[in-house]
Amino acid sequence: MLNSDLQTSQIRVPEDFIDLGLGDPQFAFLPLDLIRQAAETCFSQNDRAFLQYGAEQGDGYFRTALAEFLSREYGLAVDADKLLVTSGASGGLDLVCTLFTRPGDTILVEEPSYFLALRIFRDHDLRIVPVQTDRDGLIIEDLKQKLTESNPKFLYIIPTFQNPTGRTLSLERREQLVQLSRTYDFLIVADEVYHFLNYGPKPPKPLAAYCETGNVISLSSFSKILAPGLRLGWIQTDTKKIKRLTGCGLLDSGGGMNPFTSAIVRFIIESGHLEQNISKLISIYRSRLAVMEIALRQYLPDSVFTIPQGGYFFWVRLPGSINAQELQEKAKAFKVGFRPGVRFSSAGGLQDYIRLSFSFYEPEQIQEGLRRLRSCLES
Repeated sequence: MLNSDLQTSQIRVPEDFIDLGLGDPQFAFLPLDLIRQAAETCFSQNDRAFLQYGAEQGDGYFRTALAEFLSREYGLAVDADKLLVTSGASGGLDLVCTLFTRPGDTILVEEPSYFLALRIFRDHDLRIVPVQTDRDGLIIEDLKQKLTESNPKFLYIIPTFQNPTGRTLSLERREQLVQLSRTYDFLIVADEVYHFLNYGPKPPKPLAAYCETGNVISLSSFSKILAPGLRLGWIQTDTKKIKRLTGCGLLDSGGGMNPFTSAIVRFIIESGHLEQNISKLISIYRSRLAVMEIALRQYLPDSVFTIPQGGYFFWVRLPGSINAQELQEKAKAFKVGFRPGVRFSSAGGLQDYIRLSFSFYEPEQIQEGLRRLRSCLES
């Protein structure tokens, strides 16, 4: 019998509280039956290899299935030998920091950027320099300026449906960025976890497409398209960097990451059920995005935002230079939450912005959450 007092997930929200800051899939969307069926198929093979220490680069059958899936989705050939299995995008990012930086090194990030990535960089004692963004993503002229002022090890970027802004880097800027990575000899660490969740036109080709022509390490994950608890993701990059990654002490000692999980997910990919799950999520999230947009116009008519074309998030500028951190504290009394913009700033700015997510709650709860936020603002 389950003990409800024992914690099993990161999510700790009282039932009567609506936290629109949660950047997580709703529990109902986690495909338990699909994963159960895949596990049964996997176990029926009577192959115990996935219970052994895994190959450093990851299960070859899984990487082959993943490469075929990515080739279809990206519309370009992906080589399984250019993929490395990770414990999610966060695990991949931490591994990149471990192998390609040393404490005190400079890295560049978008302003704003994913706040938990900033924590990983601080864990590695890296010097973080922000680069400005606009509606088309990273501003190339500001990047050039920062490159003349510092010698960064890498640029961390979320090029498609960015967290927190929902913006997408234009194709022209992607190509300029790749050229600059060669000219100035820095790595592009591209976090591409939202690339498959597009609700409008298809986004530009991923930065993963430039792994052979640019200085790119692409990170992605099954957290947004299947289930975060799988802790399964991948790195896509060139042969030289793959060799450096697979030669590290972590993989030499512990073997490749998540051989058990990847063996199961392989059957989900091969069956075509992964594409079906993504299509289902796109349909649901597209409708929730529309609900949040309408509710924002109704309850926060003086706020400023752009409508994302994919991902999870609205990036909202509050009216009247309201301090979002102070508002967050007051909003607790109204049983509603969000993420204040300053958490996404490496420079302590963006204090009048908030990030709202439409991924975790039903449409009625999204509307009610924004109604509560309006009541808080009026108070």
